[in-house]
Amino acid sequence: MASSKVLKGDFAKTLESTVSIAGPHQYKFPICDDDLNGINASQEEKELRCKLAAVYRLIDLHGWSNNVFNHVTVNVSKDHTQFLINPFGLMFYEVSASNLIKVDLEGNILEQGSTDYGCFIPGWLLQSAIHAARPDLQCLIHVHTPAGTAVSSMKCGLLECSQDVLIAGEVAYHPFNGIVMDEEERKSIAESMGPTAKTLILQNHGLLVGGVNIQDAYCRLTNVMSACEVQVRLMASGNLDNVIMPKEDTLEKVQDAISRDHTGDGGRMTKGDKPMSVKEIQFEGEMRMLDIMGLKTGYKYKKMPKAFLEMISDKDVRKE
Repeated sequence: MASSKVLKGDFAKTLESTVSIAGPHQYKFPICDDDLNGINASQEEKELRCKLAAVYRLIDLHGWSNNVFNHVTVNVSKDHTQFLINPFGLMFYEVSASNLIKVDLEGNILEQGSTDYGCFIPGWLLQSAIHAARPDLQCLIHVHTPAGTAVSSMKCGLLECSQDVLIAGEVAYHPFNGIVMDEEERKSIAESMGPTAKTLILQNHGLLVGGVNIQDAYCRLTNVMSACEVQVRLMASGNLDNVIMPKEDTLEKVQDAISRDHTGDGGRMTKGDKPMSVKEIQFEGEMRMLDIMGLKTGYKYKKMPKAFLEMISDKDVRKE
């Protein structure tokens, strides 16, 4: 009887109007859900929760999720001691702003969120190793996709053969030593990442991508994933002698072009009263897509096309 009441009271409305999130999934759990009001957090943290939960949905939409495994994490404290991570046991399309859990560097739960799920310690040991060593990277994304894992298993590594690789920037590598469970391996992972790279290829394992903020990490991931897909297709052609490799100084030219405003997150390529970086523009486009699907991102927009406003209720849109 109790479970029936829960279904009718809490989930009935979300199931009234379904939307395809990835493949066969037909769920419509809001990203910025009502339970967020019960979370003891600043407005800034609530906005980060919404952005982070939205990235989980986007990864699932692209087919890059791996059941209940893998993580996207974000630092939410000035002293780099508090982080948000998905509750272990939820699928990526179930993650919302309220059910993200807050942990410290050791994986201790500081804020339970709206579920009773815990933190997947082996996964957090990997993320926390980089968070501790690289406080400049606010957000980290770890995925195991077929294309990414395939490239991580190639001796040649990620070839600089496409524009997406060049946009992604410096790539570091770490040898596979099994599931991360001890302090020595954590130190080794941090050393492999180094002080400047934002992409770490975990050999025979997968990818870890970081960013100065959530949109930087997510947009960088899209570049790395595209680069991996291109490389896998080139490898399938069986004739790498025909692959054209960019000139040696091209990487530097591309990186200079996308970081002209020195924000580190994409370079301002637009003019107007509110200049936006390329990554901000890309991320806002993705947020509009989720909002049009009815997933209520809670995202605060800088720019809104008229067509978007015609499709979305004013009460569901936030503007800077």
